[in-house]
Amino acid sequence: MNIFHKNLSSRWNKFSIVEQMANIGAEVGRAISWRKKGKTEISKSAFYRALELIDFSIDDPKNKNSLKEILRLRELLVDYFIGDNIYHSADKQWEKYSYFFNFAARNNIINT
Repeated sequence: MNIFHKNLSSRWNKFSIVEQMANIGAEVGRAISWRKKGKTEISKSAFYRALELIDFSIDDPKNKNSLKEILRLRELLVDYFIGDNIYHSADKQWEKYSYFFNFAARNNIINT
């Protein structure tokens, strides 16, 4: 797999877990949006970028208490985008899940 975020990997650990999840959610949103438009290759690239960001978050020492959720997120996304969707995920669920992290990250930026 290609490394998509070459310049981001060194800065990723400076982001809070909420900011990391918001960025992951943005890539998931792009993957969903491109898939809806029938652009499967672009959608797949966005999905792979999301996986890369998830892997950065897994490697971030400050996220050790959040590993269960991060790893579960990875499992569910892989199942949804390239698996058999055994968990019966849907676009709306992913958009809703991501929205709360985006909202929280945005509020944190505004309040600091």
